[in-house]
Amino acid sequence: MSDRWTTFQRGEDELREIEVLIISAQDLKNVKHLTKMRAYAVVYVEKDFHMAKTQVDEHGGTNPTRNQLVKVKFHAKLAEKDVLAAVNVDIYEHGHVREKPVGSARVLLCDVLKGGDASDPVDNPIQCLTVQVWRSSGRPQGLLNLWVPPTGRFLMRRESLSFSVKEVADGEMVEREVATSLGGGGAAVERRSD
Repeated sequence: MSDRWTTFQRGEDELREIEVLIISAQDLKNVKHLTKMRAYAVVYVEKDFHMAKTQVDEHGGTNPTRNQLVKVKFHAKLAEKDVLAAVNVDIYEHGHVREKPVGSARVLLCDVLKGGDASDPVDNPIQCLTVQVWRSSGRPQGLLNLWVPPTGRFLMRRESLSFSVKEVADGEMVEREVATSLGGGGAAVERRSD
């Protein structure tokens, strides 16, 4: 048995789980030449410990859209010990015979995990990251859009990035619906209830 496994069994090393929203990718290398490419992503921090897999995008081809939340576990001390520890995203083409690697991307944990309270909106701002996808040959090919909240956990469970805020203004209930786009802008619509 490896030292890492025995340490985990004794409970001396705590685990940390972070949530990663894989949004989409653009201009990936087409590794499937006869038919449309069906891509999926494998997300991990420690590949030999825990990996999470997204669903296969059947329709996106070289521009897959996932909007899928995955949870990844790793040893909590890793982020403190290793400054090069990263969230890794490997993209594969789902084939009938074998899986073909399309490319990979990585984001350093120290760049995205800032700490704070996951229930506080100030500590968990909405920010989309766009990172370069690298082919196995070392050439850049495509972009990956993802979101890792600074606290490691998302504030709300929503299908979209729209949310509503209820306020009491001058004794009258005002419901303000705020639609936040990935670029950071937003539109507000007010509805007053009598």
